Amino acid sequence: MIYPLDITIYGIIVSAISFSIVFFITPAFIEYLTRKGRVVVDYHKPGKLMVPRPAGPVLLIGVVISEIILYFLILDVKIISVLLTTIIAFIIGYIDDLKTMPGWFKPAALILAAIPIIVLGTHGNYLGLIFDSAFIPILYILLILSIIPIVGNTINSIDVFNGVASGFIIITMIPLLVSVILFSNTNVFLIGLPLLFGCIAIYQYHKFPSKIFLGDSGTLLLGSMYAGISIVGNSEIIGVIALLPAVMNSFLFLSSVKKIVEHREVKTRPVTICDDFRLMASKDNSAPATLVRLILARGPLSEQEIITRIFILATFSSILAIISIGIQYAFMIGKLSL
Repeated sequence: MIYPLDITIYGIIVSAISFSIVFFITPAFIEYLTRKGRVVVDYHKPGKLMVPRPAGPVLLIGVVISEIILYFLILDVKIISVLLTTIIAFIIGYIDDLKTMPGWFKPAALILAAIPIIVLGTHGNYLGLIFDSAFIPILYILLILSIIPIVGNTINSIDVFNGVASGFIIITMIPLLVSVILFSNTNVFLIGLPLLFGCIAIYQYHKFPSKIFLGDSGTLLLGSMYAGISIVGNSEIIGVIALLPAVMNSFLFLSSVKKIVEHREVKTRPVTICDDFRLMASKDNSAPATLVRLILARGPLSEQEIITRIFILATFSSILAIISIGIQYAFMIGKLSL
């Protein structure tokens, strides 16, 4: 049993380690990537600004060291399962960072990232619903094999502007952590803190104007770890509700393209850049539908304005997730009192 004081102390330790490692190593890593020529063009800025990529390795270092320390503090196998899932997702993303892979690669390969959670048995057999839970032991395994690839690619697909992916995870981690701590998953709460504070640290460099891009290794790491935490914390539905804007973005893109492809493989872009570098929704009917294209439906906006609107949507969906947690908790209390 972990006492409240221990939870506080352990939480401070792993949060501080994750934040400090990512925050203080990133500037040196930016210099390293720039020196090695690992840079890409930020197309939404004038002058073809070159930005180093990827930030995934820095995030991985912060998360791995924090989670290993946490494991020796509380000795919970859930930490190992989430950590292995995160590492596998990072490797898959890093392969794509080094060499452009076909569109099917990331969704298919991310199935491997779900294996540690299943093999180590850190998932439940009940899918937590808003008003109840469903006992689906076999179907639950199939869901896990789907959730990791879906969430990993969902975060990857929304990473289209400076700071969006890291900022989005910061916002949506709040209801997820509220859910796991409210329903007594204190260990899972501690597992989630390195992800949250690692994101807060990298956001300082990833936010507009970006000094470094996350790359596929960074976004797949964030999305898969988020999914892993929601699974071992039995908060999948809450995680999905919080991620609704990103889920909608993926759904719109897939439903309009009708196949799994990389965004860079799409010939007709969903948005166009104006002379003043504001962005405008494409008028080409063959262009894929995306969340950003919907946001731009009323007229051109600057990159910062689009980012703000995405964060507003993330905040709204996170509030809906917190309301859902309240309903779920009230229903549970009512059921126990009968």
